[in-house]
Amino acid sequence: MTAVLAISGSLRSRSHNSGLIRAVAANAPADVEVEIYGGLASLPPYNEDLDTGAPPVPVTELRRLTAQADALLISTPEYNGTIPGQLKQLIDWASRPYGQSALSGKPVAVVGVSLAEYGALWAQDHLKKALGIAGARVTEIVLPVGRSREKFDEDGNLVDQETIDRITDVVTALVEHHRSLVAA
Repeated sequence: MTAVLAISGSLRSRSHNSGLIRAVAANAPADVEVEIYGGLASLPPYNEDLDTGAPPVPVTELRRLTAQADALLISTPEYNGTIPGQLKQLIDWASRPYGQSALSGKPVAVVGVSLAEYGALWAQDHLKKALGIAGARVTEIVLPVGRSREKFDEDGNLVDQETIDRITDVVTALVEHHRSLVAA
């Protein structure tokens, strides 16, 4: 069984990125266990003064979940051409303390959803760069989900079968990436 921690970079309750993450959990292959991370809103801004032997509880939980997962799947919205601030906070907290990063060597796939046609491609590129610098093993998988209003219902649930199939393929590729790293 491969454990995947799925993270939506959006805080909005009817977020299409969160809907994509829910679809990942609902359609994961039988040998994949998906846990949806729900602590993004509770993470404080990164502050090295708080990054002590007893960091804030939400940080400890993030680091524990990240370390326990075999791989991460992150879905990012695009705000002003880049990733949202709260997602950057997550990376900053998970990448520390230096030398003990929960992200170090962790297989990660990045996808993105946006109302625009391009499916948060810039944000995906920025997120991949930040994760790579933090030590993650980011896959080259690309899944831009554009024109999201056509693919999600008004409650933020993914209803487009082609996108469901594509995100299932992304999870399968992420698991294969994890297995290749373990075998190496």
